[in-house]
Amino acid sequence: MHNAKVVGAGSYTPETVVTNRDLEKVVDTSDDWITRRTGIKERRIATGGMVTSELAARAARQALEQSGVDACDLDLVVVGTVTPDRQFPSCACVLQEKIGARKAASMDVSAGCSGFIYALSVANNAIRCGEAEHALVVGAEVLSGVTNWSDRGTCVLLGDGAGAVVLSRTEEDTGIKAVHLRSDGSFGHLLYSVDKDCELPSLDIVPGINEQRPFYLVMDGKPLFKKAVECLEEITRWTLDKAQVKVEELALMVPHQANIRIINALAQRLGLTEDKVYTTIDRYGNTSSASIPMALAEAASVGRLAPKDKLLMVTFGAGLTWGASLVEWSI
Repeated sequence: MHNAKVVGAGSYTPETVVTNRDLEKVVDTSDDWITRRTGIKERRIATGGMVTSELAARAARQALEQSGVDACDLDLVVVGTVTPDRQFPSCACVLQEKIGARKAASMDVSAGCSGFIYALSVANNAIRCGEAEHALVVGAEVLSGVTNWSDRGTCVLLGDGAGAVVLSRTEEDTGIKAVHLRSDGSFGHLLYSVDKDCELPSLDIVPGINEQRPFYLVMDGKPLFKKAVECLEEITRWTLDKAQVKVEELALMVPHQANIRIINALAQRLGLTEDKVYTTIDRYGNTSSASIPMALAEAASVGRLAPKDKLLMVTFGAGLTWGASLVEWSI
């Protein structure tokens, strides 16, 4: 078996910023309420017709540039998303064309907010078994198009963005040390989509916002919060055990950016101090499958990771799905 290591990371967020103060004009909420309940202060929104594949392409080009891998040398492109440009072809195939990855097999993975870790597992397995030498893994979302802007419990949470990593084959004992995935469809009623048109708010808080899709997200927050913390702790401990790494050996944890209270509860249960948990939720909100690769790329760019550092990524999403990966950093 070969190993897969991260050789490049990149991210992209749209320019349009929607603050909590902006949302006060649309629904019965306040900046203080949103901040206390979620940790979010603002989020980015794709405008002017920008679609998921375009966000993905901008993040992918960054990751490819850092990696030194040419797009035409990619063997595999895997995109985690619940908001592809259209039902088919896949977002990954559209992305493949945009970046010129001519020989790559391409596919989407739909696992809710766990999409990036699920996609990472697919690419890791392809490299380990020898079917790929270089793979691009992307998490990308335009959640603004599936947001019910009249529901204060969900519209304050969601944002748009993309993150990407390039994986390359290595014979060294480094890179991805463990990936573990779980799901339980019996809890699917806690986070799901409904097939119903949703009107945009009458106040033009987001000039040029993309057209809404004929479905939107619904969430039962309280039981989901409890289930999330339980599952995140369980899968984190299992993944650390599989990789034979102790909690105190972690240089950094990059969790899915769903809610600061979930992140803090998980860190407390694990005994991780604040300086070992990287968060971006205050600036970007919940970007679903994009949140981990976006935060990862930012953490790497600001010097929070060094070669040989032990990195934990852990996520939870609709399905219900959850997953974690332990990585020895290589850049």
